[in-house]
Amino acid sequence: MKIIFAGPSLPDAASLAGEGIRVLPPATQGDVLAAVAKGANVIGLIDGGFEYAAPVWHKEILHALWLGVAVLGAASMGALRAAECHPFGMIGIGRIFEDYRTGRLVDDAAVALTHAPSALGSKPLTVPLVNVMATLDAMERDRLLTHGQREALEKAADAIFFKKRTWRAVVERCAELAEADRPRLLAALIAHSVDQKRIDALELLKAVQEAEDARSSAVPPWKLHETSFRIRPVL
Repeated sequence: MKIIFAGPSLPDAASLAGEGIRVLPPATQGDVLAAVAKGANVIGLIDGGFEYAAPVWHKEILHALWLGVAVLGAASMGALRAAECHPFGMIGIGRIFEDYRTGRLVDDAAVALTHAPSALGSKPLTVPLVNVMATLDAMERDRLLTHGQREALEKAADAIFFKKRTWRAVVERCAELAEADRPRLLAALIAHSVDQKRIDALELLKAVQEAEDARSSAVPPWKLHETSFRIRPVL
């Protein structure tokens, strides 16, 4: 059995996944553990709850890996957990994972956003910092922004709480921009916006589709100990 936990990063995951992959809402604590208990052989973690529910526990991911389950992460909570658990065998995918793994990103909130309820398609209502960075990188590369403008905009975006970060808010917060340049720049940011979370999530989906639906028999190079906290990895 293959399972993907997805929400606002890939709201149309169910229509894209195809046969043989079960798409579940963003994972919270205990969901990976439950998926393993129900027979999952491949788990793709894209989105996860974090504000009003306990997030996915690292130890349940380690439990899955210990049992030979392939666990892949990308885009959002999946990228965070993959950056933290890749030394134990979790597979990280995409730019956002690499940015966390290498230390370019350190703040969990860089992937956070506000979105509509799942009943309304989980449409993102704010812009996560990871998408801002990808957009600014692309625009600077294409010479649509100067390096100074790129740095000023990223600094402004980073200073905005994730629930209030929109392209308009970023432009308004950027004091270095001339007033006359703001409307043109706002239009350009919207027109050239890069949804890095979706890009990475699609890459993970492809990897899950191509993965063998079976648990690995290889013995991990670390040992799992049962404790009062259930799991403790030892390298």
